Amino acid sequence: MSRNIAKAAKAVKDETIPEDINIPDNYVQHTIKTQKALPPFQWSNWRNEFDWLNVVILCITPFAGFFGAYYTPLLWQTFLFSIFWYFVTGLGITAGYHRLWAHRAYNASLPLQYALALAGAGAVEGSIKWWSRGHRAHHRYTDTDLDPYNAHKGFWYSHMGWMILKPRRKPGVADVSDLSKSEVVKWQHKYYIQLILIMSFVIPTLIPKLLWNDAAGGFIYASVLRLCFVHHSTFCVNSLAHWLGETPFDDKHTPRDHFATALVTIGEGYHNFHHQFPMDYRNAIKWYQYDPTKWFIKAMQTIGLASHLKVFPENEVRKGQLTMELKKLKETQEKLAWPSNSDDLPVISWESFQEQALKRPLILISGFIHDVGSFIDEHPGGPHLLIKFIGKDATTAFFGGVYDHSNAAHNLLAMKRVGVLHGGMPQGVNDKSVPPSQRLKIARYNELSGSGYNSGTAASDGEGLLG
Repeated sequence: MSRNIAKAAKAVKDETIPEDINIPDNYVQHTIKTQKALPPFQWSNWRNEFDWLNVVILCITPFAGFFGAYYTPLLWQTFLFSIFWYFVTGLGITAGYHRLWAHRAYNASLPLQYALALAGAGAVEGSIKWWSRGHRAHHRYTDTDLDPYNAHKGFWYSHMGWMILKPRRKPGVADVSDLSKSEVVKWQHKYYIQLILIMSFVIPTLIPKLLWNDAAGGFIYASVLRLCFVHHSTFCVNSLAHWLGETPFDDKHTPRDHFATALVTIGEGYHNFHHQFPMDYRNAIKWYQYDPTKWFIKAMQTIGLASHLKVFPENEVRKGQLTMELKKLKETQEKLAWPSNSDDLPVISWESFQEQALKRPLILISGFIHDVGSFIDEHPGGPHLLIKFIGKDATTAFFGGVYDHSNAAHNLLAMKRVGVLHGGMPQGVNDKSVPPSQRLKIARYNELSGSGYNSGTAASDGEGLLG
């Protein structure tokens, strides 16, 4: 007896020790290299390749539901109750399993914890402890072989294949010692099968029976088909949310934001934000974005059942958005043609400039020599205004002396640079030498060490380079 008590005490103690406390720094690479994975799926060995319990739950359930629906009329009361029970059990996953227990995004009172544990059991997606352990591994090892529902293995694999097929290797280590200390989590884990039967089958059948005498409809629609919809709704967080949408915060990994995904996952569709800021109780940060789970948690706080709602600092959220906005601008910038860097242009003396201007239409503006031959006939003010400044300095005239030119004119002019006047206007001092578009240009790292607009410093003329 004493030996059994000692073993039980040791097991409880081990559960409260973080599982990842002694993992090496190169854990992912080390594990992939040293942990032997199962061989690839083979149809010749199909009997041993599937997790048959999950196959029955995930594949037989929808067939049974739709078959039963063919013979069972749908009453409007049952229809509305089925939608209600879908949200109840769905919120058990999104507000309970996901945001409360897997990410600890807020604190819930004991009554709310029990309610969410019951509702989550009705979704039949495993116990809180099992679900959270896998989800924490997913966040820690996103898109690697240690991610239990690695999106790189395909849409259907991340949607449900990872549950139907036996995994090729164990998920990466993830600590759930905090959940092992929770009385609610331990209670749900202990009575999980009984809770499944009550929440997923008994209650959704019994309520329609007692209130409007539709036990058959309750079982088919509010129980079986509702379960099918809840499954694929929450599974979309692992599949659709890694496939459809934008990456407004980071594109290092596959998670994406999209309204359609949010619509089918009770608000879990802003997944790019979630993977960047997983401890935030929100998925949608804008008031108009669809996130019923966020609204539910906020409502629970209002009535005193939830507290300490975690919100990532707005300043850091904006940094993430700005990073991606700059990256997109950089991609757009790379597709555009830009004027030659002043360091790449030949340095020309005044005498050489005037000499070459006798052969081609060269004009000096703001220290740069421009070849305006292709633009003389297109000049809005008439060709004569350009012709009279050939071989001369037109800086004053260009910057308001004759006409204060637009940003577009500045940008176009810069594309016609062919040289830099030796001893001309200091380029780093006067912003007028920098076209408006280039003042906003996103610099590469190797451009940050010095100005990209300084004039060349060559000691000799390079007039031959102009020809």
